[in-house]
Amino acid sequence: MPVDDPPVAHLTEAEVLAAANSLVAAFRATDTRAYFDSFAEDATFVFHTEQRRLASRAEYEELWGAWLADGWRVEECVSSSPLVQLLGATAVFTHDVRTTTTIAGTTETTRERETIVFHRSGTPNRSILAVHEHLSPIPASATEESTP
Repeated sequence: MPVDDPPVAHLTEAEVLAAANSLVAAFRATDTRAYFDSFAEDATFVFHTEQRRLASRAEYEELWGAWLADGWRVEECVSSSPLVQLLGATAVFTHDVRTTTTIAGTTETTRERETIVFHRSGTPNRSILAVHEHLSPIPASATEESTP
């Protein structure tokens, strides 16, 4: 007779914010290992800059590796306007993000809205991992309104 796993505890806002802050900090540092350790293996990614959805962490890691090989790195990443929606063992985190990257000596700053879905796993360590990430550009009119 199979043993039922104990119920997975609901996420708290503090846990989600900590997971999001850790993920953003690893991205800001271009810390490949820490960044990808924030995602489940079966996480999916939708980036407005890519032609297709990335169907796994491994697909995104391959793309990331190509960026690094081209000389890409993150110079700055600032998160603002966070919102957490708690849904039991799952939560939706949204925020605005201003990112400055350099590739082959050229610097670019983008302003985007990002959604990250976090989930507490049922594994023994009960880790909180991102299972989906979606980036959208912030319309220029919205950027102009929010720029001091």
